[in-house]
Amino acid sequence: MRRTAAAALLLLAPLVACSDDDSSDAPDAAPSASTPPTQQPSATSAPTPTEPAEPAEPADTLPPVTDRTSLPQLMREEFRGSRIRFTELEGETASYTRHRVVYRSGDVRVSGVLLRPKGEGPFPGIVLNHGYIDPDVYVTGQGLAREQDWLANAGFVVLHTDYRGHAGSDPATALDRESRIGYTRDALNAVASLKREPYVDADKMAMLGRSMGGGITLNALVAQPGIVDAAVVYASVSSRYLDNLRHFTAVSRPDAVDAVYERFGTPQEAPEVYRGLSSRTYFDRITEPVLMHHGTDDEQCPFPWARTTQRLLTEAGVESRLEVYDGERHAFVPEWQASIEETVRFLKRRLDV
Repeated sequence: MRRTAAAALLLLAPLVACSDDDSSDAPDAAPSASTPPTQQPSATSAPTPTEPAEPAEPADTLPPVTDRTSLPQLMREEFRGSRIRFTELEGETASYTRHRVVYRSGDVRVSGVLLRPKGEGPFPGIVLNHGYIDPDVYVTGQGLAREQDWLANAGFVVLHTDYRGHAGSDPATALDRESRIGYTRDALNAVASLKREPYVDADKMAMLGRSMGGGITLNALVAQPGIVDAAVVYASVSSRYLDNLRHFTAVSRPDAVDAVYERFGTPQEAPEVYRGLSSRTYFDRITEPVLMHHGTDDEQCPFPWARTTQRLLTEAGVESRLEVYDGERHAFVPEWQASIEETVRFLKRRLDV
């Protein structure tokens, strides 16, 4: 059974097991259907290089940069993306085509899949940010398979980014992986790239993230307010970086935690650095409506994280809503259909399509 929780839903359950951490979530479902563009795909074409990032707004209006690997640093960058290049047609349905693609995220080449509805367009666009899957086993377009298919059938151009260090993308640094800042940069450039395509309505853009991708989506919203018009977050990690670091990384990659502390200092030594990696620090910058989905029995990302994030979003003045699914776990199986139908209603209403 589902119930809606706006800010007021806080039944004030303490965030006990949800102390500090950031790193891995759980794998998502396997990949799905397909999508092509108007131009003929080329297996050898490379994305057009992008110009260096430039300040997006005056530095004196932004929070200070305590480290270049931080959300305040992303706030100072301009995301231009590149034209999207199609490398392989993966499949076709009656409603859409699916291509493997590449685009530029600064000086990094990022792979992914693009699903394009059939018809003239322009169509609304949406960037999908997948959850944690070990980069050593991840394949192009993996995760969010159900969402890719459903959203393309609903008339959205869907760009599912692999992130740097995944599939056919350029390598990622250890810091990119553990901070998620590099992944956030790739998601923002994915939006910028999608807006450049003639079959996409650049004024009707959204972002959807699951698990780790939910955290990346929240990062993107605080880093570049207005880059999309609405956002959906499924079963997200915590909006506090240290929660994720301790809950995931400390368990699966303890050496990585030591490396983070060596790079930034411990949380006691450099609290401002860890605040600069936490989207909740800057929730007052978000200008887009946010829809969150979370199950009460999520075994990967504890439900109290969602409740706390929702409370803080509302306190910051963000138009947000938390849909609560009683008994649902991280994978979202029994209630997934209800959740995706609500997602499409929300996006079409907010994007006026």
